[in-house]
Amino acid sequence: MKRSRVVALIGPRQSGKTTLARKIVAAGSVNYFDLEDPASLARLAQPMIALEALRGIVVIDEIQHRPDLFPALRVLADRQPLPARFLILGSASPNLLRQSSESLAGRLETIQVAGFSLGEVGASSLDRHWQRGGFPLSFLARTNNDSFAWRQQLIQTFLERDVPQLGINIPAPALLRFWTMIAHCHGSIWSAADPARSLGIGESTVRRYLDQFTGLLVVRQLQPWHENLSKRQVRAPKVYIRDSGLLHVLLGIRTEKDLLAHPKSGASWEGYAVEQVLNELAPDQAYFWATHQGAELDLLLFKDGRRLGVEIKRTDAPTITPSMRSALADLKLEQLIVLYPGSQTYELESRVRVLPISALASATIESLFPRKRRPRVTARTGSGTAT
Repeated sequence: MKRSRVVALIGPRQSGKTTLARKIVAAGSVNYFDLEDPASLARLAQPMIALEALRGIVVIDEIQHRPDLFPALRVLADRQPLPARFLILGSASPNLLRQSSESLAGRLETIQVAGFSLGEVGASSLDRHWQRGGFPLSFLARTNNDSFAWRQQLIQTFLERDVPQLGINIPAPALLRFWTMIAHCHGSIWSAADPARSLGIGESTVRRYLDQFTGLLVVRQLQPWHENLSKRQVRAPKVYIRDSGLLHVLLGIRTEKDLLAHPKSGASWEGYAVEQVLNELAPDQAYFWATHQGAELDLLLFKDGRRLGVEIKRTDAPTITPSMRSALADLKLEQLIVLYPGSQTYELESRVRVLPISALASATIESLFPRKRRPRVTARTGSGTAT
């Protein structure tokens, strides 16, 4: 808020945006507008009159209900001196992002909120966090049954209320089937053919629906990376349900026992680890890499000009694999880490380390990928010693 005139706090419903905003501006303040509250809507009937006199930080919640406010915000954000800055909250619908990018270019900073991360709940809560996901009311529920019921209701509300607002005019049961299909593809290369046949629609329509779910921050499409290699490389994205708790509801997983025995347990673990790496390390760019010969890297991260690799293994003691060696050589990785559910840290090779996933709870790029110091080289010269 100190460096940007307008900040957009976006994320799926119930991820904690409003709770955070109310720590900055109290809900009863004249500077707080909730666009699902009729009183706030009435106050904003004439937006320039309502907002022009305000000072400090102004919060506008659920702004996707009033896209016509963006031109007014552009005018108000350009005042000199600047008497007020604006914190806008809403679901990351394509409509919200399109309006903001058109009207607030150069004035807007966007921050995504995705629920609790492992760093926020602590390493001791890792199993609970994996099973229940990061939505605050799901994670904090009194029992596992309460958490599961809450997530079921969230999915129902999402399908019946949020998705139709994006112009997807098919019944909620069919949308649930589509979302469940994505869940069964979790951690896999995406193909639109099977969902299209099941829903009786075209592949281009299925891809559009997938993009809409991605825009609402409930699905992640992890894009493939291509190197200039002689090997044939995968060019389709991987798909993940971003919140592990929602994934488990869609797969019918209620308990920890169900989770550990489920065929998608390994894929769920991979998706959970991918989200935690991206949340905690905030890389500049992230991809996966795979070849048709079988080599694969779960995450290729670019950060501050560095190329870093992450492999995710749900095994007791990971070892170096031909796929890792191929990724190191072909992608010219500076370092590669292997995340696993154990507790020991050890080195496989000079550029490859095995780390417990719990290390992400207090991780930074430098702690996981420490820069190698160059050795001091001393040379004898005719007039003395030069270093």
